[in-house]
Amino acid sequence: MLVEGIPFDRNIQVGGMIEVPAAALSARAFANRLDFLSIGTNDLIQYTLAVDRMDDETSHLYDPLHPSVLKLIQLVINAGQQYNIPVSMCGEMAGDSRFAGLLAGLGLRDFSMQPNSLLMVRERLQNTHFSNLESQAAQLMRSFDEDDEPTQIEHLLNIIQSLFTFCDYCRIINDHCCLPTGNL
Repeated sequence: MLVEGIPFDRNIQVGGMIEVPAAALSARAFANRLDFLSIGTNDLIQYTLAVDRMDDETSHLYDPLHPSVLKLIQLVINAGQQYNIPVSMCGEMAGDSRFAGLLAGLGLRDFSMQPNSLLMVRERLQNTHFSNLESQAAQLMRSFDEDDEPTQIEHLLNIIQSLFTFCDYCRIINDHCCLPTGNL
């Protein structure tokens, strides 16, 4: 554009999509040169696990919580933090409220999702104590390296999920519920 004399914004930010394991493993090199990163979970999970999520015969093996997937996601988030650039996530995992706490605990703060997922994910995160999530997520990630039993890993995932207990009346998270304080 510069050579051809076409006007353009010289300050436009340039980012990178992290959709394959090789890109995730190289996230620090990208983060050092780019303005932002975005993790595309649908492809990242599919290529990491060599599983086609649309194939009826193998889709049951598609697992967003597989330790390899979570380690790659953590690598990308850490790279963004190290180089002080934003990291966002798009794909089904970003809009699945079941994973919001874990992803926030890993350090993700920018979620891109379908509009119909927005309210539930927002509810899950709006009154969250992120320090609790971060310590639980760190413990979970350490457990992958320590060869913990799958039941221990499942237990840690349940703890992270339990940080999101909703009041059936007001739909507010945890201790921020209206009922314990009597404010109806």
